[in-house]
Amino acid sequence: MRFANKALMIASCVVLVLVSGCGDSAPNASTQANGPAITAFTPGKPLTAAFSDARAANMKGVAENDRLRLFVEEASGAIAVLNKHTGAIWHSNPPGRESDSLASGVNKDLLSSQMKVDFYNNLGQLSSINTYTDSAAYKQIRFEPIPGGVRASYQFGTAKKSFEDMPPLFSKARFEELSGKLNKTEQRALSIAYKEDIEKGIFVRNDAALQGVQLDRALKALESADYTEEDLLEDAAELNMDLSKPEPRIFRASIEYLLDDDSLVAKIPADSIYYPEEYPVNMISMLSFFGAGGADAEGSIFVPDGSGALIRFNNGKTKYPAYQQVVYGSDQTVDRTEDPSREQDVRLPVFGMVREGEAFLGIIEEGAAAATINADVAGRLNGYNYVYPSFYVINKDEVTLFANEQQRSLPKFQERPMMTDYAVRYAFLSGEEASVAGMAHYYQQYLLKRNGLPQSKANPEAKDVPFYLQLVGSISKQKHFAGIPYDSLESLTTFGQARDIVAQAQERGICNLKVKFAGWFNEGLDHEVPDSVSVDKAVGGSKGLQDFVAFARDRAIAFFPDVAFLVANTGDSFDESDDASRTLRDEPAMLFPVNLALNRRDRTKPPSYVVSPRLIGRYVDKMRESLREYKAGGISLRDMADTLNSDFRENKLIDRVQSQGISADALGKLRDDKLEIMGNGGNAYALPYLSDITEAPMSNSRFKLEDEEIPFYQMVVRGYIDYTGQPYNLSTYNDVRQYVLRSIEYGAGVYFDWIYEPNYKVNKTDYDRLFAVNYELWIDQAAEIYKEVNGVLGRVQGQRMISHEKLDEGVFRTVYENGTYVIVNYNRSPAQADGMTIEAESYVTGGEQP
Repeated sequence: MRFANKALMIASCVVLVLVSGCGDSAPNASTQANGPAITAFTPGKPLTAAFSDARAANMKGVAENDRLRLFVEEASGAIAVLNKHTGAIWHSNPPGRESDSLASGVNKDLLSSQMKVDFYNNLGQLSSINTYTDSAAYKQIRFEPIPGGVRASYQFGTAKKSFEDMPPLFSKARFEELSGKLNKTEQRALSIAYKEDIEKGIFVRNDAALQGVQLDRALKALESADYTEEDLLEDAAELNMDLSKPEPRIFRASIEYLLDDDSLVAKIPADSIYYPEEYPVNMISMLSFFGAGGADAEGSIFVPDGSGALIRFNNGKTKYPAYQQVVYGSDQTVDRTEDPSREQDVRLPVFGMVREGEAFLGIIEEGAAAATINADVAGRLNGYNYVYPSFYVINKDEVTLFANEQQRSLPKFQERPMMTDYAVRYAFLSGEEASVAGMAHYYQQYLLKRNGLPQSKANPEAKDVPFYLQLVGSISKQKHFAGIPYDSLESLTTFGQARDIVAQAQERGICNLKVKFAGWFNEGLDHEVPDSVSVDKAVGGSKGLQDFVAFARDRAIAFFPDVAFLVANTGDSFDESDDASRTLRDEPAMLFPVNLALNRRDRTKPPSYVVSPRLIGRYVDKMRESLREYKAGGISLRDMADTLNSDFRENKLIDRVQSQGISADALGKLRDDKLEIMGNGGNAYALPYLSDITEAPMSNSRFKLEDEEIPFYQMVVRGYIDYTGQPYNLSTYNDVRQYVLRSIEYGAGVYFDWIYEPNYKVNKTDYDRLFAVNYELWIDQAAEIYKEVNGVLGRVQGQRMISHEKLDEGVFRTVYENGTYVIVNYNRSPAQADGMTIEAESYVTGGEQP
């Protein structure tokens, strides 16, 4: 065997032995799919152009359908999509990026990249590679046709031979033997490559000199000298040489581009991702500059922050942080922040861009539970405005070890990658549809076609907007007997008292009541896990529940007993060691209550625990049995439509994508029982199962980078699911007019949280957040609010929201599908709009259709 192959083979064997001997290493599914790490990159055949277009100069046309054409540039990996009807062209990388005077270094390279990979080293430190710096520069991009599109395969880094492929030492005899077989040029190359250590009588490899041309010449000289594998093994034994060689830091991944009607679908298949085991991949970012607008462009970036937000191109807000939010909120087994977040969660896995009569809407079709949305404006790192998704592959935490009175922190990685592909649909809109409303309508229809929304409209017979009412039954409260403390259930609202409250509400003209009853079973509001169901005697017991169900049915009131499935409080039936989700530190995932005065987690109080997703199906089945027995007709989900958690238990990992599937299966079981399902939050995966959403996003997070909040969420779900925001009496509103106007503008129902007993009953308890909930203090005002809101929204109950537009500062117009519009004025002075005067903190309506 000649030297060109032997050192590489020996080093590979050493590496494989080392890897196979690491018993604690997690299996890498991608490695198994891709075979040995050290392989030469195969360039592949050049693509044959099916067509060309001057608007995509120097690019090959590779696929088209009735609406779109797909072009690629093989050398850089760039793609472009042409809208055949409008002539608009969308580029994966800005066409004029080479002249960007702001970007430099890696930021300049990223403008030409289609994928960025963030990975860890063995110390847990993050580094990154991208397809331009680490693939295109080595000519390691391969395009292959696939039905309807093309697949781009990238190799990051290179397996090209380095000085480490050369023997580290030669004896004087061996060096002279090899030199005698070479010509003068080759002898010079060998003499540069090895320096004599006269004292030891050996020649030592001169690593500093072995770069570029000198390296190539030295490798060629050894090959010309016919240095064999047998020679190498003989020299290794004689000189006690270590022949192990670090595995090249090579990564691989592919992007598949597919034209589908009016969309481009870009997908990174999980089985295309390869990384060395000692360099686990944390995140992959895809098409970071797709459709990016330059410093002279006009347009807006749409981000799914809460109800939705717009970031204007070139808004100059570069002193504020760039936008970044995790889809579906934080994972409670990963999030370790002491300060509870006050930002709105991302409920819908979408993003987009509107520019000059054209728009695209990005829909994350696969991997949404592992996704993060990123956006920024021109002027910070480069001269472009852009939005893109990134996806978690491997999570990391730190484990602290103690020994000999010293401590050391070591990285602990998720034991395998996320079990998902990563796919994004880029839908292209033009004309009147190239707007926020157009994107919302497109996404709504997209969901309907894929059973992502209820197939029938929300109660088409209803003529009144819903009034949502949460009643709190009982709480745990510490009491004393003979000076000895003990925990007891404190009744705040019995089922009998609930009947009284509901009757009074109806007497005041409140209609379409939807009652959520929390704290009714298994020891109150923070109940034990529902592996069995026992109605609390403090609220009336089983008989009280049965009577209230009958009462609600007679009064045409929708009733939703409230249940938390994802969080467990202390209880004999829950063993936190076995039943709680595990963090990456192999600890039960704990949730400490929030101290409202300090807005921090209070670690002096007993924690709750994150329930392992593997138990959710069992708990849901038990609750289904009980609800069938009581014929409740509905259920309120405190957390299953709102939160996704992992379980990092060793050898039983449930990642966040799998957790989403478990929650969806559980929601499907509840729907199969013909239950009306009310859910907090309303994440996208829960939408097809819900009849009602409470605490739906009614604003954005008001990040400094954002310029305008929009009701994108409402434009998607209205007409199919009824919704409301937070309870008014527990919200941050200090002006009832602002609450009324927001309800009218966003088409939302009215919501209150009440108890029957006086407010002092919650003093000096863990439920002091219920500081203003006695119904007598609110019921008259609630009736007035409902009358006003229902007077407007009753005309459009069950109607889709067609458009929403900002007319002036603090002035907004919302239009519904029957032609009704409402213009609200939040200002403390009158405003002019559409030739009308809208009084201060008021509204006008019109456009009603017969």
